[in-house]
Amino acid sequence: MRGLAIRAVLVKGSREFIPLYALYALLFADHGLNTAQISSLLALWSVTSFVLEVPSGAWADTVSRRLLLVGSGALVAAAFTLWTVTPSYLGFALGFVLWGVSSALESGTFEALVYDSLAAEQRTDAYPRIMGYARAAAESTVVVAILAAAPLYALGGYALVGWVSVAIAVAHTAICLLLPDAPRSAGEPEDTDDAEPTTIRRYLTMLRAGLGETMRVRRVRRGVVLVALLFGITAYDEYFALLAQSAGVSTTVVPVLIGITVVGSMTGTLLAGRTSSLPARTLARMVGVGGVLFVGGSLVAGAAAGRPELAYPLAVAGFVAIAAGYGTMLNAEVVSDARLQDAIEGPARATVTSVSGLLAEVVSLAVFGVAALAGVWLSMSVTLALLGTAVLVIAALMPGWLPRRRARVAGTSE
Repeated sequence: MRGLAIRAVLVKGSREFIPLYALYALLFADHGLNTAQISSLLALWSVTSFVLEVPSGAWADTVSRRLLLVGSGALVAAAFTLWTVTPSYLGFALGFVLWGVSSALESGTFEALVYDSLAAEQRTDAYPRIMGYARAAAESTVVVAILAAAPLYALGGYALVGWVSVAIAVAHTAICLLLPDAPRSAGEPEDTDDAEPTTIRRYLTMLRAGLGETMRVRRVRRGVVLVALLFGITAYDEYFALLAQSAGVSTTVVPVLIGITVVGSMTGTLLAGRTSSLPARTLARMVGVGGVLFVGGSLVAGAAAGRPELAYPLAVAGFVAIAAGYGTMLNAEVVSDARLQDAIEGPARATVTSVSGLLAEVVSLAVFGVAALAGVWLSMSVTLALLGTAVLVIAALMPGWLPRRRARVAGTSE
């Protein structure tokens, strides 16, 4: 499994090694967009993913998952090219549409490919550990990319940051070719010689199977909703740069503050292999504490705006607390995803996980909507604190909704 783990780390790490992530909210703002317009772009991104989420999941259960991931990477490269060449509302909007299609193609596909590769070797117990490593790799490369954004911006402005991001997205696309073309989940229908095209028949079969299992099996249904809530609520991270800017720090320091939150998320995902066996109530308490830290950190960072002499220490303290809360959320999300994968027994694994992805987009849209409306009357720090209170509700749901962990396969080890 070491080879699969290395490839998973390379794929996830390269996908997130994008300097633009640290500055694209500021890119939009510096080209004249206000908070409502930025929120509308983020909503367009989510709507695109929402519409294509489940259809793309069924497609991933029908054709080569590896090739879908390659296509997903190519679309991200095209999106960043548009942003760099045409930095306008229309250019940003078209880029987000491409990115939304890319996100839909990747969502559920990568996880299903890894899980079924492990299932073929009877090593599904390694899934949370490998996914934790992969997510940690993604978070660590985000840290490097974010820290690189500052000198890149100083050297060549948004244009240099954009073209470097395009080049890395192209490299990620090539790396996806290293992934195995994993066998499908058990129960996949066999090809026949019927007149109806095989691909269409298989697609419809997978779509029905995935949706049916999601609706029919209680533990799968609850797991799908819980993963969606945990993942979707973290859409608040799109506003971290605006929070940092509102605190009164310079633009070159913004990536550093964002980097602190990424260190927190990286730590949380790295520990997923260790926390995967914790009882649901313990995980729920962790998420609850994380929610409190997130709310408190947002308010402390916001307090920096009114205290110029303390802007930097307050901003750093606030973002450290936010990072801790953010890390617990992502840890719980990785563990919940692993429990959901264990609960799925049908052939349409990517379709089921795409249903969770679709619901996550709904939650993300709600986050963007709340931010857009609240931003009219409230500061960014209070808006984020308001969003953070939703984490406490999710923590209350976890004890009853987190699927049980599958027993280890005999002869394997963690």
